[in-house]
Amino acid sequence: MTAADRRARMALTCVMDGGDPAVAELVVQVGAEAAWAGVREGALGEQAARRAATLSPPEDEWLQHAGVRFVVPGDEEWAAGADDLRFANTIQRRGGEPLGLWLRGPGHLAGLMARSVAVVGSRAATAYGSGVAADLAAEVAEAGVTVVSGGAFGIDAAAHRGALAAGGRTVGVVANGVDVGYPAGNTGLFEVLAREHLIVSELPPGAHPTRVRFLARNRLIAALSRGTVVVEAALRSGARNTAGWALECQRPLMAVPGPVYSAASVAPHLMIRNGQASLVTRGAEVLELIADAGESLLPLAQGPRRVTDDLDPSLLSVFEAVPSRRRAMAGDIALAAGVAVPRCLAALAALDDLGLVEGDERGWLAVPAGHRVRVP
Repeated sequence: MTAADRRARMALTCVMDGGDPAVAELVVQVGAEAAWAGVREGALGEQAARRAATLSPPEDEWLQHAGVRFVVPGDEEWAAGADDLRFANTIQRRGGEPLGLWLRGPGHLAGLMARSVAVVGSRAATAYGSGVAADLAAEVAEAGVTVVSGGAFGIDAAAHRGALAAGGRTVGVVANGVDVGYPAGNTGLFEVLAREHLIVSELPPGAHPTRVRFLARNRLIAALSRGTVVVEAALRSGARNTAGWALECQRPLMAVPGPVYSAASVAPHLMIRNGQASLVTRGAEVLELIADAGESLLPLAQGPRRVTDDLDPSLLSVFEAVPSRRRAMAGDIALAAGVAVPRCLAALAALDDLGLVEGDERGWLAVPAGHRVRVP
């Protein structure tokens, strides 16, 4: 990537909103330098040309913000996941690979995204949703996975704080400049991210959020991460938009179930029902889905072990034929179990040794589970 190409990409991010498919396509076709010249000459409309004409700060001044840097495709720090957006369909008129990314913080973008998961959801989160998001984020962060979210109120903030509480890594992908704390109520959180972790945006310093910018930002959250978890979301919401981008980028999409009567969990439930998202309830399940094949596999879920689990089929069939409320003679048990009487007697003796049945002259009776004492 030449210095001129880098400057052209930087200028384009200052003039055009991120996620504009027309800009992304123009850069792919003619390159960033020619695209910037075209924008200045009106190739994408008079309004864009006027904005380009009024772009006064020289390139070096755009980076005169503490800790701010600009990375482009081909840079060592560039996250490869962003490249997948070039091949994804547009959603709500947003799409395309980012021209470059503005970063603030000591974290290394490519390194942080190598093992990462996005945790997103409703701003108006319930106590249940916030608790689940924080716990889940803490669990994956303890396993060395970076937690990615958007820094908003509700689920986003809970996910960031859960990762921080676990001493893990977290990245905020925002719909404004990396030096703009939005929402203002989360200023303290953004300060921690900028000082110890990383804030990412495709908008230049000083840019403020708009609805369209949030939609464009959502595609970055999904593409940069190895998978996306939705914790509480309405049917029409930014979190569901992010989920759509995860599917477009062929990332694992996961959803946390909520109470069946909760309006906050309508979207996660629908995504699970439609087969779009895998149901997850804890960090270990998330790790299994975002890991490489054969890694982080969970054991098959089983109930508590019973002493009868170790019985061979012939012993088990005899045991199941022994009544628990009345005694039965060996002949009747053999008939019920479908085995010969001599084999039944041998099985009953073995079961007696195991403390599972007891017998006397009146017949045989199964020992209640709470009274079983295995004979050495």
